[in-house]
Amino acid sequence: MFGTIVLAAIVLVAVTAPLLAPYDPVAVNLTSARRPPSPVHLLGTDSTGRDVLSRLMHAAQVSLTVGLSAAILQTGIGLLLGSLAGFYRGAVDSVISRLTETVLSYPLLLVIIVIVAVLGPGQWSIILGIGLFGWPTSCRIVRGLIFSLREQDMVVAARSIGVSDARLISRHLVPMVVGPLTVTTMFAVAYAVLLEASLSFLGLGIRPPQPSWGNMLNEAQTLTILESMPWLWVPPGAAIAITVLAINFVGDGLRDAVDPRQRIVR
Repeated sequence: MFGTIVLAAIVLVAVTAPLLAPYDPVAVNLTSARRPPSPVHLLGTDSTGRDVLSRLMHAAQVSLTVGLSAAILQTGIGLLLGSLAGFYRGAVDSVISRLTETVLSYPLLLVIIVIVAVLGPGQWSIILGIGLFGWPTSCRIVRGLIFSLREQDMVVAARSIGVSDARLISRHLVPMVVGPLTVTTMFAVAYAVLLEASLSFLGLGIRPPQPSWGNMLNEAQTLTILESMPWLWVPPGAAIAITVLAINFVGDGLRDAVDPRQRIVR
């Protein structure tokens, strides 16, 4: 519940950022550069005089959009391939399993860096990279579940009355794996938020002046800033940590809810 409340608050801030942000997040004012927090700028200003609070609020849109979109894309691919592998088994399962192992052999961060280098920095390049190479975990989970579910009596009965494979998978088997897959999706969102922040910090993600928690941290690379200007790096760092922690809390709660071994029999 704590994670849900915190995550709902972050989503609300992201959605209402254009209305609630006190300043334009990309407006430059060199006369007020690197000012500490004050009643005028509650979280201070950065090296070009942009309001840190406004940028922090707008950056939440970017991080949540990347995290949710990438997680949905990779979960969708994993659900499709995992369903085919678990249901048909044999040659189909062998091909998809070898493909899964091949994708897992590549470091995800390095693959995304290559994709960003080819397509150019931006949130859609990150989403595409995470989605196209982050699906093996979801695929393996779905494959294992479908593999066991296909032998149940309801599936045998459905096939005996002539239900097509496509309808059997989409209407009977897929709904039964949605619960465990939702948990995986939540953890994928958290991981995608961290990846986006890492790439933006390295200068390969969201490009300035568009705000991102990662590129806000990029400014704090000198010892002087780290020691004497904490308002430049503490807010985005705390935002990343709190968001990822809240998502993980929600994922843990969902895992307990869908796992029958966690339920107390009264």
